[in-house]
Amino acid sequence: MSDLFCPATLVVVRHAEAEYDTELVGDHGGSLTVAGRTQARDLGRSMLGRRVAGIWCSDMARAVQTAEIAAAEIAAAEMEVGVRVRPGLREFAVGGYAGEPFTDATFKTVQSAWLAGDLSAGCPGAESGAEVVHRMSAELSGARDQFRGETVLIVSHGGAMSLTLPRLARNVSDAWLARRLPPAAGCELVADADGWVLRSWAGEPV
Repeated sequence: MSDLFCPATLVVVRHAEAEYDTELVGDHGGSLTVAGRTQARDLGRSMLGRRVAGIWCSDMARAVQTAEIAAAEIAAAEMEVGVRVRPGLREFAVGGYAGEPFTDATFKTVQSAWLAGDLSAGCPGAESGAEVVHRMSAELSGARDQFRGETVLIVSHGGAMSLTLPRLARNVSDAWLARRLPPAAGCELVADADGWVLRSWAGEPV
């Protein structure tokens, strides 16, 4: 059977709960809380029996920590799985908002534009929504091509995931763009010769 007909399964997960050294907006930082470390261990255990062929993660510390803890759980019970850091999986850039106090309204304007379908919008001086979708889609396509017929765990970020995954999958509507992802929540994507299908969102079947 041609590998074009062997779908790759991508379990794309938001990093576990994190805490930050500052309440100011920034592109860096974030270390897992005690609860977050438990979530990451639970993530690893949830992947047991799925013969995970690889783990990819954003280069942001909170995502790397999540991936490494999950990988350790898999290694302890089954086999070692390498963690590969992929900068293209990082959260959308905050641009000119960096250094400002974080509030619920900080990203409201740009996120409202994205929900309305305007992917030309972005944080001041930073990448647009279209650029976020492009780099995330490129990373997911790379995983699809490398892991045909296999399962790969991908640790990324809620904003980038919510923006990209519903636009990538052919079986969901734009209404899914408003669905938020709690820490350590995962979405399962299957990619075959016909495109992408979203099987679950935050553990709920689609």
